[in-house]
Amino acid sequence: MGLKETTGLKETTGLKETITGEMVKAAKAGEKLRLSTIRFLLAAVKNKEIDLRRPLTDEEIRQVASTLAKQRRESIEQFSKGGRADLAEQEGKELEIIKGFLPAQMSPDEIAVIVKAVAVEINAVTAKDTGRLMKAVMEKLKGKADGKTVQDMVKGMLAG
Repeated sequence: MGLKETTGLKETTGLKETITGEMVKAAKAGEKLRLSTIRFLLAAVKNKEIDLRRPLTDEEIRQVASTLAKQRRESIEQFSKGGRADLAEQEGKELEIIKGFLPAQMSPDEIAVIVKAVAVEINAVTAKDTGRLMKAVMEKLKGKADGKTVQDMVKGMLAG
């Protein structure tokens, strides 16, 4: 008996089915790396569903994918520092596959415009306002921008 039957909730249609469909395509095409990466993503989604005891919404699935993408970026950085270009390249390929299931990321210029607008809106002018500004900006940019990039811009703007 699957999660759908045990919870009595209607399973979400949309992103999860899209990911599953991409997994089937990758299996038929013999794309081993794509297949294993998508399986890993679906396993992470399933684990989160088990933790929450309910099916995930598309937004929650995107959050899981975003977390996996962040892990890949951090791994790439560590492998590059450690002189393991082969592993960094592997993680880079996996990152590109995962990014395919995330909304398009905003450019640094677009992020800067929003950071400045929100700073004016909430009157954030000193480094003490960093937390408030980060919270307000991330609410607007959720899933559309990397938190590290936003944090660097916020700190740079409030420091200058």
